[in-house]
Amino acid sequence: MTREVNRGAKSPLPNGERDLEERARRLFAGPIGFLKSAPELKFLPDPDVPEIAFAGRSNVGKSSLLNALTNRKGLARTSNTPGRTQELNFFDVGEPLQLRLVDMPGYGFAEAPKDLVKRWKRLVNDYLRGRTALKRALVLVDSRHGLKEVDREMMRMLDDAAVGYHLVLTKGDKVKPSALGPLYETTALEARKHPAAHPAIFTASSETGSGIAELRTAIFEAALA
Repeated sequence: MTREVNRGAKSPLPNGERDLEERARRLFAGPIGFLKSAPELKFLPDPDVPEIAFAGRSNVGKSSLLNALTNRKGLARTSNTPGRTQELNFFDVGEPLQLRLVDMPGYGFAEAPKDLVKRWKRLVNDYLRGRTALKRALVLVDSRHGLKEVDREMMRMLDDAAVGYHLVLTKGDKVKPSALGPLYETTALEARKHPAAHPAIFTASSETGSGIAELRTAIFEAALA
């Protein structure tokens, strides 16, 4: 994607981008299903299709975003208890299979036991460094709070693993439009410090659907690369 930021507004698209968006829409409107959970690398599925990974703090709305992207209410489990996702969860997209979405363990949950946090970090780090099928990661950031140190730590992990990623500002409907500009500028400034961060920054709302189509297109485009 070449647009630097999406604030949910609709704008005319060149024919090529409009075609890509329609193809992404059709793909995500088709068969999508949970494949498996992997608590360790030995349980990973065969790396036979492109994978797009989702990372974010435990309460960033990752499961809700996955459900919104796939037009399914219960594909990814949501919980009032942060830190519920403790494994790599894989979802198959398309029939025949075209790509997989990977829900990574949430991070930054202060009350999680230290040994559990270490296990999460080891699993995620090993996956990022050794997964040839991984085409792109999405680092989700709560629009209400902006980047935190735990987000920067995740970004550094992706930099070290040479995995390209987009920053996605979630819960965009919870922030006043006048605050999105400064939030974007701060986020973009931080992104420029990280070699693996893509310049395109997205905003999205799982509740209103704002930015969802653009994010689907970015995922589809990354899988094709």
